[in-house]
Amino acid sequence: MNKTAIVIGATGLTGTHLVSALLQDPAFGKVKVLIRKPWAHSRAGLESIIVDFEDEENLAAALHGDVLFCCIGTTIKKAGSQEKFSAVDYGIPVRCARIAQAQGVRAFLMISSIGANPHSRNFYLRTKGETEEAIFKTGFPGTYIFRPSFLIGDRNEFRLGEWIGKYLIQLFYFLLQGRWKKYRGIKAATVANAMVRTARQEDIGIHIFESDAIQQIGI
Repeated sequence: MNKTAIVIGATGLTGTHLVSALLQDPAFGKVKVLIRKPWAHSRAGLESIIVDFEDEENLAAALHGDVLFCCIGTTIKKAGSQEKFSAVDYGIPVRCARIAQAQGVRAFLMISSIGANPHSRNFYLRTKGETEEAIFKTGFPGTYIFRPSFLIGDRNEFRLGEWIGKYLIQLFYFLLQGRWKKYRGIKAATVANAMVRTARQEDIGIHIFESDAIQQIGI
């Protein structure tokens, strides 16, 4: 039976690739995207649902399906403060995961970050690590965390730090070998493909994929 996929963060760099990949995959008969405002996309099998991510009743009405994909994320600069950043990168994924799991969604796949660690001194990486830990406790039969390095692709917004890092990573691409290989830049489309292919496997338990492993799955 074809699955119903739910996507949060569908309008971002990786999210747009993910939605496209899901719509082309015969394993998924329906793709529901949860968005804050109208989205000018209309394709067979695609359902766009406008939600308030802080309204749990609103979310509960939308979070019905088989697999939940989370590509949501922001920057501290865009959010405006660490508190507002946490509300997006921690609050939304954890809230959606908890509601979805309670309603029978069996798998959760989320983009985190290379270096995510709940004990990191870096606020960004600490928040990502804390989000992962909260998701692990939610209790999905299958939980899949993807930790990509710098994402390569055309964004709708310009991020200076990411732009600099991306080109530095590309400059030293072939020097990154062995345990450093996971720090190579990775295409957002590759991450999206890896998420879709992993979701088809239905492996039970918690699975974490570092960037080099994502590259192997998604190419």
